[in-house]
Amino acid sequence: MNVPIRFNAQHTLKSAVGDHGLDPSDFDAQVGLDAVVGFRKRVDSGEVGFPNLPMDQNTAKSVEKFASRLRSEVDAVLVLGIGGSALGPYALDTAIRGPHPVQVDKKKCPKLYVMDNVDPGFVSAFLENLNPKKTAVCVIAKSGGTAETLSTFLIVHEWIVKAIGAKKAVGRFVAVTDEHKGDLLAIAKAEKYQTFYVPADVGGRFSVLTPVGLLPAALIGLDIKKLLHGAHDANQASWSRKLETNPALQSALVHHALDTKRGKKIEIVFAYSAYLWGSAFWYRQLWAESLGKRVNRQGEVVHTGQTPVAALGVTDQHSQVQLYAEGPNDKMITFWAVDKYRTEIKIPETKNFLQYDAVAYLAGKKLSTLFHAERTATEAALTEAGRPNCRWVLPRVDEYYIGAFFQLLEFQTAFCGELYGINAFDQPGVELAKKITNGLMGRKGFEDYAEKFGSKKA
Repeated sequence: MNVPIRFNAQHTLKSAVGDHGLDPSDFDAQVGLDAVVGFRKRVDSGEVGFPNLPMDQNTAKSVEKFASRLRSEVDAVLVLGIGGSALGPYALDTAIRGPHPVQVDKKKCPKLYVMDNVDPGFVSAFLENLNPKKTAVCVIAKSGGTAETLSTFLIVHEWIVKAIGAKKAVGRFVAVTDEHKGDLLAIAKAEKYQTFYVPADVGGRFSVLTPVGLLPAALIGLDIKKLLHGAHDANQASWSRKLETNPALQSALVHHALDTKRGKKIEIVFAYSAYLWGSAFWYRQLWAESLGKRVNRQGEVVHTGQTPVAALGVTDQHSQVQLYAEGPNDKMITFWAVDKYRTEIKIPETKNFLQYDAVAYLAGKKLSTLFHAERTATEAALTEAGRPNCRWVLPRVDEYYIGAFFQLLEFQTAFCGELYGINAFDQPGVELAKKITNGLMGRKGFEDYAEKFGSKKA
């Protein structure tokens, strides 16, 4: 099945951008097919599980049943998490209900708040602005021991218990974690919290279609069935062994070739929709943590991966494009575009201002026409400057297309892992900092890290 999301790589070719572009000889159809086959083996063996999530209807039904009971009791849903446990819920919220703080919600569902930092002022601001009597709390940590998440949990737990009492507070907390291990699981069982689980074969940055993303989405009134439907259709396209019908593989081949053959070590994700701004930050973790690896699967030092940078159109035309057009030619630009906007606004033809040339040519036109022209012009200018750029286009931004788009990007990432020959599903580079933090905070078993790094001065 062809999912109706389009990928266009015309402006990455040498015919469009000169020597920094790609030749047909830079692509090997057999290599792409091998990537699909190789990844399929990993999924079938149980090593990787995110492609199976769209078929898990039982979890979706359980999540929606729980959320439908709690939604009417609260005004706010507070997510305690970090990384994939926070970026996914935030991306879904901003995509469907709009960017904070100007969301439009005709269904009058609770608003989403994401506490993904332990800056004391940041945490205090949540406690000062939310009503503990009308707040539900999703504590999300697959490992069950994330320091940031558990510290904010302790603070928020005390805040809510003081307001409504320990007995009533039980019904306001829900945990999302590993099914078999971890202190968060033990706490949830001891406190009798409702608990949902992240499959063992799904890593945090690939977990947006597990209860990590589905539970907050359902609590704020998003249609999670449509999310999974879109992802299901994206699966069908992504398993295709025909390059022309597999946009995820097309994109993976373009990204990999621009990096390894043309030295494009940075990817600019230029989201031309404020509704996709949160999704760009979700993607930034997905791309960076999956592909930024020191060694390949054979243990050879390779230092792979592009550095992802999020940009917002049209805002960042005025803050970043000068660098992208005339600075080092070490970047590729990926535009995220939308065919149909959420609403339409006409620029007024105010007579008092028509005498001004800077106004007259705008008057009477649709704002969407200007927005589209801005993106088209930016693409053209970067192409003229010899800067390779490609484009994803969504027909519109809703649950179906967001579910499909996220799944395509996850497949794109998995295929790139196969092309690089690395493990796209681990993250050894972040583990040392976690261990040092545990040592500095006095956690048992991490004394050696405290001794080695505790004397370091700022």
